[in-house]
Amino acid sequence: MPFLHTWQLRAEFALRLSQMYGEEVPAYNTLVEVSSHVNQDFMDRHGSDAERLGTLERVTAERHGAIRVGSPQELASVARVFAAFGMHPVGFYDLRDASSSSVPVIATAFRPVDEDELAKNPFRVFTSLLATEDPRFFNEELQRELREFIDSRSLFPDGLLELADRATVGQGLDSDEAERLLHLATSVFQLSSEPVDDAWYRKLEAISAVAADIGGVSSTHINHLTPRVLDIDDLYQRMEDRGIKMIDAIQGPPRWNGPDVLLRQTSFRALDEERTFRFADGSEGQGKLRVRFGEVEQRGVALTRKGRDLYEEMNAEIDRRMTSGDSRSRVSETVWQEMLPGTDAELAAQDLAFYTYSSSASQGEVPDGASLAELVTAGTVELNPIVYEDFLPRSAAGIFQSNLREAGQRDDAQEGTLYDMDRLSEIIGLPIKDPVDLYRAQQDASLSELEKQLGVTLRQ
Repeated sequence: MPFLHTWQLRAEFALRLSQMYGEEVPAYNTLVEVSSHVNQDFMDRHGSDAERLGTLERVTAERHGAIRVGSPQELASVARVFAAFGMHPVGFYDLRDASSSSVPVIATAFRPVDEDELAKNPFRVFTSLLATEDPRFFNEELQRELREFIDSRSLFPDGLLELADRATVGQGLDSDEAERLLHLATSVFQLSSEPVDDAWYRKLEAISAVAADIGGVSSTHINHLTPRVLDIDDLYQRMEDRGIKMIDAIQGPPRWNGPDVLLRQTSFRALDEERTFRFADGSEGQGKLRVRFGEVEQRGVALTRKGRDLYEEMNAEIDRRMTSGDSRSRVSETVWQEMLPGTDAELAAQDLAFYTYSSSASQGEVPDGASLAELVTAGTVELNPIVYEDFLPRSAAGIFQSNLREAGQRDDAQEGTLYDMDRLSEIIGLPIKDPVDLYRAQQDASLSELEKQLGVTLRQ
């Protein structure tokens, strides 16, 4: 194995995690297989239009993972590991109030941020941090017990962190060190066979199954790996036809007649997995945990801040219109048809979604001060959607909630602890990038290049 550059390390890391997870959760292999068939069939039906949001090769190979950690120190170590693969913290997600169930976590996502790096391999990992300081979930005694338990474990060996730092500085590693980094990084997220303390796990599980999965075991693991599909409704039905039970709904935007926007997600239900437990009397025995599931996603165009505000308005309007006899999907589709423009050109003209721009025209063919929207309408300038690379708190919480046996407990008489992007940045030790700023910069760079090519300043 020669020198591996950062993106090659990332691609190999994603592949190895996928192989490992498929061995641990065989139903994931079925999900990947069905996803590939859905994508190919969609391509056959729609031709080149199917690749408006990414090539078939990229979409079919694309994955996002999810992991959970329990302390600021663990999250900072995760950041060092992912930096070796060119994955940086982007976005802040607070799932504590995004669900009616008890989900006491905040999160960020580690992913590539440059357009060319995303094109080479867009692997991203949604990384949740247990909000141990929030008194709505954990009283003072339990907070202390959690800190002691989490501080006593070591998730990331020093050798892994040292290699990761070396890879980050060198933007890759020579073959031998690359192999060791990949082996250690993959092994960290392998499901442990170490016995689970039954009493401690059940104590946390009574509050939140998510809290128990994070703070009730001595290791971390891949919670799910997510393939990407071009038609999530088709995928959902095909999985059901194979006898694999899916959660009740597809999370995120509805299926509608306009452009795909943001992110739609669903999953097969979490499966019972055999684990070894250690009981109060010192004996060990087999039991079952249900914490890992198979998620799948369909990505659309990224929305601007104005577009995201409208998205939230539409969600609120859907909630307002819902009555006991209504189908949420039908109400959602109606609201979207009423409130959201139905073409890329309209979304761009109203600054609701992000695009890059291209044209075959040359200098002198477009007058200075020409309207960008009019050039798009005339076909002189072509719109290319910027893919939404990130996540939605309400959707993530909906997936979590749909895979929980019990709602858990939350004391809403207590005031929740403040977490925001700035605080999470301090915890990680790195600035968290705002995804909207990244999309805006990509669009602005494209417009600047277009104006340079045409030799004009365009009116927007």
